[in-house]
Formats: sequence, C-alpha cells, structure tokens
Amino acid sequence: MSLPTYLAQRWPQIGVLIIQHAEVVLIAVGIATVIGVGLGVVLQEYPRAGRIVVNITGTMLTIPSLALFGLLIPLLGLGLAPTITALVVYAIFPILRNTLTGLESVPAAVTDAALGMGLTSGARLRLIRMPLAWPVVLTGIRIATIMSVAIAAIAAAVSGPGLGQLIFDGLARIGGANALNEALTGTCAVAFLALGLDLLFVVLARLTTSRGVR
Repeated sequence: MSLPTYLAQRWPQIGVLIIQHAEVVLIAVGIATVIGVGLGVVLQEYPRAGRIVVNITGTMLTIPSLALFGLLIPLLGLGLAPTITALVVYAIFPILRNTLTGLESVPAAVTDAALGMGLTSGARLRLIRMPLAWPVVLTGIRIATIMSVAIAAIAAAVSGPGLGQLIFDGLARIGGANALNEALTGTCAVAFLALGLDLLFVVLARLTTSRGVR
C-alpha cells in the first residue's frame, strides 16, 4: 500500500494520536511551567541555591529518556502517569533556567525606580520584573515544549499515548505490510506537530509581550 493510500485510510486514527500527543505534551509543560517559574521566582532571591537547583535539574536531562521511563514503571505503572512525570522532569530545566535568566536581566535601574515609587516586592515582580523577563521565560517554555514533543514519542515504550505508537509498531514489524508507512507517518507527524507548536509560541509571544519589550 502506498503512503498516500495508507494516510487516506488511517487518517481518523492518526488524527486521534496527534491530539493525544499534543494533549500529553501541553499538560506536562503546563505542570513544568508552574514548577519552573515558581522555583525561579523564589530562587532569584538566593543565587547560590538557584545555581544548585539549576545544576540538579540540568543533570536530569542527561538521563536517557528510555531509561527514565523504565525506572518509573515500578512506581507509576504504565500509561499516562509515567509519561507525564518523565516529560515534566525534562521540561523543568529550560523553564527554570530561563526564568532565572530573565529576572536577572532586568536592569537594576528599573527595579530601583519601581522601589522609589513605593511598589512592594510583589508589585515590582508582577508589574515590572516579570513583564520585562517574559520574552526570555516564554522562550524557555517554548524550548521545553518542542523537546517534550520528541521525548513523548518514546513514551510508547511504556504504553504512553501519542504518535510513538505508530513509530514503535512500525519498527517492530519492519518488513511487514505497512510497517514502513506507520513508522514514517509517526515520525513525520511528530516533526509537524513540533513545528505547529513552535509557530503557536511565535504568535503567543507577539500577543503577550508588550511592544516596548519586543
């Protein structure tokens, strides 16, 4: 069966897998954003502790994804739980690092001016520092999202949802009917999904960043 014919016949199932893949990535990145940005806001007051936490989260990226999924099976079983947990672990580092970098890049003169106006620490963070740091923070979230799209494909090894099922099924039956079509479709769909989410972040950056900061 040719690839166009395969796509025409299997498109409903492929569409479901694309939606599942996008959902699991966005859920994991959403959780990682809350954790990463929250840690960044707290740790920006403690530079030494911030460096330690960044190093620890960065070290987590060195763990092979397939190994991490395997280590999570005894704790969380198979399916959605280990998938989201692993993606959160990998996504925290770029978000935390960029949050700290963005907040540190805010000019001291701007912060001093806000302090002179009588703004509290919370108000300075909400009204001045975070809006100025937002483009850098959003870049960290964007990187974490694109990275998670690729890693989520490997979650099929632990029965995770998404396009990895097509890739793993195709590779497992290589040489059989439609095996190459399955693997190729899953791989290309992952790439196109990453591209689509990347373009979404470009639009989001323009909508959420003030003109003076662009």
